[in-house]
Amino acid sequence: MFTALRFLIACGALAAVALVAGPGDRAMAAGEPSCAVFPADNPWNTDISAYPVHPQSDAFVNSVGRTDHLHPDFGTVWNGAPIGIPYVIVPGSQQKVPVSFDYADESDPGPYPVPPDAPVEGGPNSGGDRHVLVIDNDNCVLYEMFDAHPVNGGQSWTAGSGAVFNLGSNALRPDFWTSADAAGLPIFPGLVRYEEVVERGVIDHALRFTVNTTQRAFVHPATHYASNNTDPNVPPMGLRFRMKASFNCAGFSTEAQVICTALKTYGMFVADNGSD
Repeated sequence: MFTALRFLIACGALAAVALVAGPGDRAMAAGEPSCAVFPADNPWNTDISAYPVHPQSDAFVNSVGRTDHLHPDFGTVWNGAPIGIPYVIVPGSQQKVPVSFDYADESDPGPYPVPPDAPVEGGPNSGGDRHVLVIDNDNCVLYEMFDAHPVNGGQSWTAGSGAVFNLGSNALRPDFWTSADAAGLPIFPGLVRYEEVVERGVIDHALRFTVNTTQRAFVHPATHYASNNTDPNVPPMGLRFRMKASFNCAGFSTEAQVICTALKTYGMFVADNGSD
């Protein structure tokens, strides 16, 4: 995983984009999937550097905190637990196991190919979101779970919700359905990954981030909201923020410059409620 990055970019350097509608150490060792992560024309992979600024951009940024800073929730240890969302890559032969969901009506049913020792966000004893992400590298399918707990040593799992994504498709989840993320988005495509930042030196997709207060609304590719707040000045799920082209990334570390450049080109989606 990453060592801590010096990455304190003022939120005032961000702008909300008006979108055009369209279709632990273990984590570091996981490597990159051989599958493409969604088609080239997928919203996650779309260059939005020339898109117009949303009319409500200033209000959205103000609601998050114009003088606050972007904070990377990955790459170090906090209170004895790893920070970040890990993932594991498995072959198509990985045994699928039963999974039961609290929100079964909005979850894709099991079984899922989850290894017994699949890494859990925050570690095995975490009381947090406990995301588990699994990529079937032969069939190019992404399996994600929220609040995941192994049962009988991983012979089965329980989870709050779960979603399955065909990495070769632009299909969205049904409107008003959640996923393993509150916005109904996949998580893996929006992660900052070691292989991209340190080894390749380029991120060619949008990122995901959280804000404390979201609107009771969503914008595709998001399909779900998680708020009763109808204030039009707070961001809906799926809203994309972009780093201003005029912002100078040069003063940051090499790794942080890679992230800063990606934010100018692809931006980041509001994916969940959380810290601003």
